[in-house]
Amino acid sequence: MTTSPVSQTTDTLALLGLLGSRICHDLISPLGAIGNGIELLAMSGASTGPETALIEDSVRNANARIRFFRIAFGAAQPGQFLSRRDVLSVIDDISKGARVTFDWTVEGDVPRCEARLAFLIMQCFETVMPFGGTVRIINHPGGWSVIGASDRFREEPHLWALAEHKSEDLSDLKAADLHFALAPLVAQELERRLEVTRKPDEISVRF
Repeated sequence: MTTSPVSQTTDTLALLGLLGSRICHDLISPLGAIGNGIELLAMSGASTGPETALIEDSVRNANARIRFFRIAFGAAQPGQFLSRRDVLSVIDDISKGARVTFDWTVEGDVPRCEARLAFLIMQCFETVMPFGGTVRIINHPGGWSVIGASDRFREEPHLWALAEHKSEDLSDLKAADLHFALAPLVAQELERRLEVTRKPDEISVRF
């Protein structure tokens, strides 16, 4: 019996999701322990200098990024939902001191699989907005829209072609750009397709 391409894609995404969840799970505990240790040092007065502040900031940023990755790359089972409060908590944490800020306008709980795709697209915008800007996430009756506004975007036509499934050439894909190739696979699993509209000061991705 042969396996259909759709089934193979689903199985691959499931394995990648479990891998992402496992890595995030294994990293979050030691980071939490480091944070607790710094708090104990501060409470005892043993260390309150700039070195401690630097470690605190680094741990806080790493925790925020891992929580973001857990949604974007972790397992997303059918029927699972994410609360608006949890999503906003993650977004608020990664936006602190960042050049790119996110405006999550979606009300209420959302299916985790759809939030996963939205987060992957948000990462795409981080890649093409190195000089900063604002990304707005909208959920409307016809689907989702993720809209990035910036005075200057990086020109990455090949990466956007991957996102829209107009190209399957992964020969030059870098690890830092993995989300551009993963997003269309997640969209396919949801029976959606990414539609990218690019303007000089705005890029919109619908699914």
